[in-house]
Amino acid sequence: MIKPVLAIHGGAGAITRAQIIPAVKLAYEDALRSILAGGERILANGGSALDAVTEAVRLLEECPLFNAGHGAVFTRDATHELDASIMDGSTLACGAVANVRTIRNPVRAARAVMEHSPHVFFAGDNADAFAREQGLEIVDSSFFSTPDRHAQLIKAQETGVDSIVLDHDGVVDQPPLDESKKMGTVGAVALDAHGNLAAATSTGGMTNKWPGRVGDSPIIGAGCYANNASCAVSTTGKGEAFIRAVAAYDVAAMMEYTGVSLEHAAHKVVYEKLPPLDGAGGLIAVDKHGNITMPFNTEGMYRGSVVVGQAALVAIYRE
Repeated sequence: MIKPVLAIHGGAGAITRAQIIPAVKLAYEDALRSILAGGERILANGGSALDAVTEAVRLLEECPLFNAGHGAVFTRDATHELDASIMDGSTLACGAVANVRTIRNPVRAARAVMEHSPHVFFAGDNADAFAREQGLEIVDSSFFSTPDRHAQLIKAQETGVDSIVLDHDGVVDQPPLDESKKMGTVGAVALDAHGNLAAATSTGGMTNKWPGRVGDSPIIGAGCYANNASCAVSTTGKGEAFIRAVAAYDVAAMMEYTGVSLEHAAHKVVYEKLPPLDGAGGLIAVDKHGNITMPFNTEGMYRGSVVVGQAALVAIYRE
C-alpha cells in the first residue's frame, strides 16, 4: 500500500546562530507543524495530493511569518505583487498567476486557472479579474501588509533605490535565519494514497523589486513541477537562476532520462547546476515511491515533512 506523504518549505537562507531568539525559532517550528497537520488531514482521509498541496500552501499564505499572501513583501513602489503555481502529476495539468494584487490566496487562483480556463498562466489585472469571476476571495491590498514588511522596504531603500532584498530584513525579534539572505517562497509537494503526485509554490517576491518582475515561483518547470512518472518539486531561491536552470523540471528529467534516484537528481541540481548561476536556494521533492528529499545550498531552509500516521519532522538548520 502507498503511504501518503507531504513536504513543505517556507524559504531558504543563511543561519545567524548567534542571534537566535529561542521563542522565535519555536514560533517558526510550530507554524510548520501546524501547516503540515492541515495538509496531512486531507491525505489521511483519502484526499488527493492536489488538495493537500493546495491547503498546505494556502495555510502558508495565511501565516505572516512567511513571504506569501498575508505578510508579503513590498515592491519598489510600496505595492504588493504575488505569484503562485500548481501542477497535477496525474494529468500534467497546471495553472499559474503572477503579479496579482487582490487575491487573498494566489494558490487558489492558480488552481482555478488550471481547472476553469483553457490556459495555464494569467498575469496582472486580468488574473485578479479572473479570480474575482471564479468567486475567489478578493481583499484590499492592505491585507498583505504588515509593519515589519514595510519597515524592511524602508531599510532597503535607505541602502539604495535599487537595493533588492531577498525576503525580509530588519524584522523585529531576530528570526532564526538571516532574513536579508532568505529566499521568500513557500511550497508543498505530496503523494496521495492513489499514487498521484502534486506540487504548488507561492511567493510575495523580493523586497524593493522592480514592479512587474516575475521570478521562478509561478513558472512551471522552474519553480514547480509534478509528474507521476517521476516526482513533484517545489523550489525556493534566487528566482532568476532557477528559471535559467529550469530547476524543477531538471530533477524530473534526470530521473526519467537516466534512471537516477530522486535524491541524486535533486542534489545534482542544487549542489552542482545552480551554484555557477548564483543560484542560492533549495527545493523539496517527493517521488512516486514516497521518497522525500529537501536539499539546499544555503545555511538553512524552513522545511518539514510527514508520512501520514507518523510524527511530523520540521527543521531550519543544516542538521
